[in-house]
Amino acid sequence: MYQFPHKNILDTDQFSKEDLDFIIQKTNVMKELLHSGKSFGMLHGKLLASLFFEASTRTRLSFESAMERLGGRVISTVGFQFSSISKGETLYDTMKMIEAYADIAVIRHPVEGSSRIAAGAVKMPVINAGDGAGQHPTQALLDMYTIKSEKGKLDGITVGFIGDLKYGRTIHSLIKLLKYYKIHLYLISPEELVLPDSYKRDVDGYPLTFEETRDIKKIWECDVIYVTRIQEERFPDHKEYDRLKETYKVNKELILASKKHTTVLHPLPRVSELSTDVDDLPNAAYFRQAEYGVIVRMTLLCLCLGVEIKEL
Repeated sequence: MYQFPHKNILDTDQFSKEDLDFIIQKTNVMKELLHSGKSFGMLHGKLLASLFFEASTRTRLSFESAMERLGGRVISTVGFQFSSISKGETLYDTMKMIEAYADIAVIRHPVEGSSRIAAGAVKMPVINAGDGAGQHPTQALLDMYTIKSEKGKLDGITVGFIGDLKYGRTIHSLIKLLKYYKIHLYLISPEELVLPDSYKRDVDGYPLTFEETRDIKKIWECDVIYVTRIQEERFPDHKEYDRLKETYKVNKELILASKKHTTVLHPLPRVSELSTDVDDLPNAAYFRQAEYGVIVRMTLLCLCLGVEIKEL
């Protein structure tokens, strides 16, 4: 009988297709439990350490909301200036200290690989909430779940990734999950911001296929488009960011020109790449995407803590 094998969630490479199908199944159960009011109390007596050393709104509040909705409690620190790291304390020592206070930790840090250092310091579960330009595994899991929920399937669909495919960690993480499914990707980006070769090589031998293009009209062939902002904070040269920041703009006119009912996703926050006139379209799913994020993270907190998610 299958048992979820992961105590920590550090990157998307750790998951098999069996893991992903199990997470989707258990998230469906969690959604029913949440709507019935029976999820509250599942993590009663458990304490989450919410450690955000890099700016976040959605991810931090989503995890904290998830813990509260399960009946657990949260302690938090936000920003280096409010932690002893600002005094020179190592991340290792910080985590050893946090372990004395909490049962599970979620961490966002600007340095790639930091979540693995954090997990190596402690015995409690650690969840990576984004490490620099590296990975954002829980965002990828909620994005995958959103696509499945909105379209009813993963196999046999076409997905367009638009924007910053070079620095966008949400794209990097999601492609590693979608590779297990029969999905065709359009990679739509400026030449300077194409998906790194390592991620293209990573899908070799898997059901997923892709093609690169500069043509934003390719979204008219997509069942789902995933729009991303140009990652200003990742550019070593700000002039390059200014030159590229408005390369693509998805608006209502562009979406309505499609013959497909194209679902629009965005990890948020948005800047100028996705117009607010898309918001009132029924296929604009990015705010529902945020709602799915709470349910997925409720599921992950339970799985990492070894708490069974039982069907009604």
